[in-house]
Amino acid sequence: MEREADSKRGGASPVAGGEGLTVGLGLRLGLAEELLGSSSSAATFLEICPENYVGVGGRRARVLASARERWPILCHGLCGDFAGLAPLNLELLGGIKGLLREVGAPWYSDHLCWTQVGGAELHELVAMPFTEASVRRAARRLREVAEVLEVPIAVENVSAYGHAVSPEMDEASFVRAVVEEAGCYLLLDVNNVYVNSVNFGFDARAYIDALPLERVIQLHVAGHDTEGEDMLLDTHAAAIVDPVYALLDYTLRRMPHSAPVLLERDGNFPPLAELEAELRRLAEIMEGARG
Repeated sequence: MEREADSKRGGASPVAGGEGLTVGLGLRLGLAEELLGSSSSAATFLEICPENYVGVGGRRARVLASARERWPILCHGLCGDFAGLAPLNLELLGGIKGLLREVGAPWYSDHLCWTQVGGAELHELVAMPFTEASVRRAARRLREVAEVLEVPIAVENVSAYGHAVSPEMDEASFVRAVVEEAGCYLLLDVNNVYVNSVNFGFDARAYIDALPLERVIQLHVAGHDTEGEDMLLDTHAAAIVDPVYALLDYTLRRMPHSAPVLLERDGNFPPLAELEAELRRLAEIMEGARG
């Protein structure tokens, strides 16, 4: 099922199934009507949050069915609790497994965080302490999820606004340690790297250099809101800013292989033409990096 990454720049994705995917868009109901009604798009794939579709009919099911007629579908979770303390939700994972097979998703990704406390879903992505104990717990749960879903698994680095306990390592080292111990892949959110670099005052490019880029299976970019000179909020409700485009270009040039790039937009939806312009700019950056 898995395949080693091509050592040449512009080579294959680390796992089969990603070939031919370049830039994509998150499938959201606020965008669906205009997107599905368009005659063409720069998007070569769409991404869904599977929790929104497992066991759901009605409009969501119709939107997904229409989208599948035109685009490959990738699945990116929100409630997998990849690194939490609560028991894994095997019922939810079973539903996700069925959906992955139904849409032919080549891998499954979720966030490197916890999402549940005391059996309650927080609907927030709570960053983990950067400790050896957290590395071991997250890696163990990732291996368990992979056994259930039977597809390659990727974790996404998350945005954060504070540390619960004193870190034993920096964030990039923590992400690397989890990926290496779990033997999984990395969904690299470039906007989250930039947001955290401002919020915590580190060098975003040094962070990128410290990651296991050979394990990157997909990338995310998005817009954020500014709360002050040293505080950014990861909202997915604004246009991508130039420093994030620049960091994406740097990242792609450092990677030993190609990987699809997703534009996330979850609110404050602009006309589709504006998102298509962002997709085209992302495609140009990808082409330049491969060149």
